[in-house]
Amino acid sequence: MSFDFGLKRIGVAVGNLLIKQAQPLTIIDAATNAAKFAAIGTLINEWQPSSIVVGLPLHPDGAEHEMTLRCRRFANQISGRFGVATVLIDERYTSAVLSASRGEHVDSQAAALILQQFFDTHESH
Repeated sequence: MSFDFGLKRIGVAVGNLLIKQAQPLTIIDAATNAAKFAAIGTLINEWQPSSIVVGLPLHPDGAEHEMTLRCRRFANQISGRFGVATVLIDERYTSAVLSASRGEHVDSQAAALILQQFFDTHESH
């Protein structure tokens, strides 16, 4: 399972380690952190992921910024709250691959790209 963390929305994708294929699942669009983590908890209970991949935004030169720190905190919270190992994956170029029409949300597709990148660059666990 993977998350594309954003302040307004969190994209969610799931994948299969055997076939190494990711697919978009849903977008969490909740007003409060409590509601966001409740939705995440429901998805984790339903899907029982072996690990969670979280996209890590960086500047093009690899430098960290405010959202990098927020994503690290988000990954730590997931690991701590739900007891599932989290992995951070560089997401610098996922947004560039996706093109969205005005008003269209591609958060779950971005999460799928992040998870696919994990599959493509890591050996099976």
